[in-house]
Amino acid sequence: MERRNFLRTCSSFLAGGLTLASGGFLLTKANGRKGDLFWQIDPYKCTQCGRCETDCVLTVSAVKCFHANRVCGYCDLCGGYYRPGVKELDTAAENMMCPTGAIRREFVEEPYFEYTIDESLCTGCGKCVKGCTSFGNGSLFLQIDQEKCQQCNECAIARVCPSNAIERVSYDQAYKMKDHA
Repeated sequence: MERRNFLRTCSSFLAGGLTLASGGFLLTKANGRKGDLFWQIDPYKCTQCGRCETDCVLTVSAVKCFHANRVCGYCDLCGGYYRPGVKELDTAAENMMCPTGAIRREFVEEPYFEYTIDESLCTGCGKCVKGCTSFGNGSLFLQIDQEKCQQCNECAIARVCPSNAIERVSYDQAYKMKDHA
């Protein structure tokens, strides 16, 4: 893909891309799930406080970071990948935002890199999301992986969420691509 077409494609999806990405995820993950209600995170209310990582009833949280590839600028200096103020753009642990190394980057063409999330390493801490929204375009967001979630009657994370970003909703109320297309 030519650089110009790549940039045009990315910029055309920038507005509303986070909602579309979370909607697509929820539409596929919630469909076919037992019961009418499931827990989800409102990405516009989430403050990336870190409680999703520490307060889930599961040993490793059901909350994971997801990447809205259509929104991402694929830039060399990614606010979700690198810590602020790094001196070298290399993959040394002291330069990385993610404490578990769950974000991988792969060279595409100068100056672009593709970023992917290794879900098995993600703990849902939200550090990358906070970095992406403060320095980047907001293509990283936290969401509950419906295949891992225990669908507790009273979510332990929702009880302690300072921004009330976690709600139990019906499939009809879920973020869906068709609502924002």
